[in-house]
Amino acid sequence: MEGPGQGTGQRLILGLETSCDETAAALVTDGGRILSSVVSSQAELHARYGGVVPEVASRRHLELVVPVVREALKEAEASLDDVTRVAVTQGPGLIGALLVGLSAAKALAWARGLPLVAVDHLHGHVASLFVEPDAAEPPFLCLLASGGHTLLLDVQDHSGFRVLGTTIDDAAGEAFDKGARLLGLGYPGGAEIDRIAREGDPEAYDFPVARVPGLDFSFSGLKTSLLYKVRELPADELAARRADLAASYQRAIVTALVGRTREAAEQIGADRLAVVGGVAANSELRAALPGAALAPLPLCTDNAAMIASAARFLEEIPCPRYLALDAYASSAA
Repeated sequence: MEGPGQGTGQRLILGLETSCDETAAALVTDGGRILSSVVSSQAELHARYGGVVPEVASRRHLELVVPVVREALKEAEASLDDVTRVAVTQGPGLIGALLVGLSAAKALAWARGLPLVAVDHLHGHVASLFVEPDAAEPPFLCLLASGGHTLLLDVQDHSGFRVLGTTIDDAAGEAFDKGARLLGLGYPGGAEIDRIAREGDPEAYDFPVARVPGLDFSFSGLKTSLLYKVRELPADELAARRADLAASYQRAIVTALVGRTREAAEQIGADRLAVVGGVAANSELRAALPGAALAPLPLCTDNAAMIASAARFLEEIPCPRYLALDAYASSAA
C-alpha cells in the first residue's frame, strides 16, 4: 500500500465492503493505486459456530464500520476532503451485513455531497486484478472461487463479465470449510486444509471429481465421499491420516477447478487465465495454473480495495438519488 493521499490533488475513491464477515474500507486512486486497505475479520468471532452467523455478523459490522473507515483514512494520510466518490458493495451477500455498509456509504456520500457507486461483489473480485502495480488487462477467462461462489467468467473489459459456468451445489470455498469441519480442523477451513495438506500425500485417497453438463461445477458428492471416509476410520487412525485426507481432498477440489477452467478456455478460445476470490489464496491452486493472473494474496478474501477498484469503471449515482438504493442478497450470477 502506498501513500500519502492528502494534498496531492488525486481523485480518491473511498470503498466499503461488508457483504459477509469482514468489515473493510480502502482508499484507491482513479489510476488504481491502493493508498490504504483495512480489513477487520470476524473469523475468531464465528469460529465457535463453525461458520458465519448472519445476525452476529451484522451487529459486529455496526460496531466496526466507523473505526475501519477512520483507520483507512489515517493509513492513506488522507481526509474525507480528499474523497471524490464513495463505492460500496450492494450485493450479493448477507442482507443484514450489506445494509450496514450501504447505509454507512450513503451517509458519508450524502453528508459530503458526493456521488456513490454501487458495486456487485463478484465484479469486485474480478477488479482485484486491476490494481497497480501489476494490473491485468482484459480480455481473459477468470475463475472466481470463494466461500459463496464458484464461477467461470468471460471478462472482455473492465466494466463487467459474462458467466460461463457456476456451481450447482456447494461453492469451492464452502467445500473446503465443510471438509475442514469433518476433519476436525479450525475455521476458516480453506486455510487450515491448505496448511495441513502440505504434510500429507495427495495420492493417498481417490476422491471423486464430479463431471456435470456444460461448464458447471459440483462439490457435494466430494464432500459426501469425505464424510463416509471419516466415518469408517477409527479415531486413532483418523488422527494419523488427517493430513493425507486433507491433501487428497484438496487435490480433488483443485483438479475440478483447474480442469473445468482449462476446458472453458478451450471452448471460448481464451489464451489468458485469471483466478480471484478467497480460494485463489490456496497454494496448490496457484501452483496448478502457471502463467495465470492471480489476485494479490491480500486481495483474495473480501476487501474494500477491490470494491473501489471496480468503481473506477462503473457509473456514478449522483447525490441524492442513491438514498433509495437497496441491497440484494443474490444475483443472477
